[in-house]
Amino acid sequence: MPVTKVTERLFVSALLTSLLLITPGMPAQATAPKAPAPKAQNSTASSQAFLDGLWRDARAAGISRKTFDLALSGFKPDPSIIALTKKQSEFVRPIWSYLDNAISETRLARGRSAGQQFASELAEIERKYGVDRRIVLGIWGMETNFGSYTGDKDVFRSLATLAQARYRDNFFRDELLVALKMLEDGLANRTSMRGSWAGAMGHTQFMPSSFMKYAVDHDGDGVRDVWDTIPDALASTANYLASFGWQPGVPWGVEVNVPEGFGLARAQPMQEFSVWAAAGFTRANGSALPRNGKATLWYPAGVRGPALLITENFRVIKRYNSSDAYALGVAHLGDRLGQGGPIRAAWPRNDKRLSPAEVKDLQRRLIALGHPLGKVDGRIGEISREAIRKEQIRVGLPADGYPTLALLTKLRQKKTP
Repeated sequence: MPVTKVTERLFVSALLTSLLLITPGMPAQATAPKAPAPKAQNSTASSQAFLDGLWRDARAAGISRKTFDLALSGFKPDPSIIALTKKQSEFVRPIWSYLDNAISETRLARGRSAGQQFASELAEIERKYGVDRRIVLGIWGMETNFGSYTGDKDVFRSLATLAQARYRDNFFRDELLVALKMLEDGLANRTSMRGSWAGAMGHTQFMPSSFMKYAVDHDGDGVRDVWDTIPDALASTANYLASFGWQPGVPWGVEVNVPEGFGLARAQPMQEFSVWAAAGFTRANGSALPRNGKATLWYPAGVRGPALLITENFRVIKRYNSSDAYALGVAHLGDRLGQGGPIRAAWPRNDKRLSPAEVKDLQRRLIALGHPLGKVDGRIGEISREAIRKEQIRVGLPADGYPTLALLTKLRQKKTP
């Protein structure tokens, strides 16, 4: 989350304290405030003014001029970075389309091979951190297709481009200062600092602040290497998830059959799986519901699509990336790599989805009704979904939390405060 600068000395204290609490890989980004895509700033004068201000903060944080120049000498914003801020597919594509790409046969084949190659390391990591090895594999697969593409952009240029454009306020500026600290302290060399457009690095795409807090030296060679040492990268990911409360022995969730006549016109709290079983819920694959953990009912594409019971571990995955589609991609990819089958219920592929403009209209109306959504951004996350569910209950629609034309139509007919 952004750091507020009061004085340079207070800034240093805030930086070292708060940046190490930010989440990981591109991913980490998910916890930063959402923002509209920035405009490119290409003038030499504006870049120099940005660097001058950044140097004052870097020097206060203990960065040498030698390190600063090594990282940023000759900096010019990368215009392709600005374009990529508009193309985060996990937030804009239908969830079934996103999953089709995420769980491709090619990726499954690569993942099975990687899982076999690192089977002993994954088993050891699971024993040490308590995190399901399939979820660690799922993140590796979703982030870099099992190391086949870890990003080829200069991390310093990427972060500086986003920082100068003030994308997500101070988030990327703060990450840039941590990246400089990594270089200053010898935790990475200049040539290895390559990654995604947002500055995420290595096999599982850690942001600099997440590297500083969660990266571990699994192979015992004295170096935390998420770039070239796969066991270090996988163990770092498990350490990250464990730090955010992963519950050992509890699944992320399961696909279920909803009993006929089950009412949605009420809240669906976290309940023990045994309570769901007593209510008539059965597992879609025919096996018994899990014995451990609490879950809540989730319809990722509304009541006309699959129904899932998801646990707190699903929310832990979302600490890596706040997108529901991303988290389900990780979870389902992990299941498939563990010999699980595909999602059984059909997706409502032919149903009309709200356009981006209609989603924003829906959000504006929800805000006018008093729901604390924050910014109107056209993205339906957990907060928007809960607001939708409450309004669906109020107007008599199935309370699945899914944005529909039926709800938007009813809200358009209502005079808002």
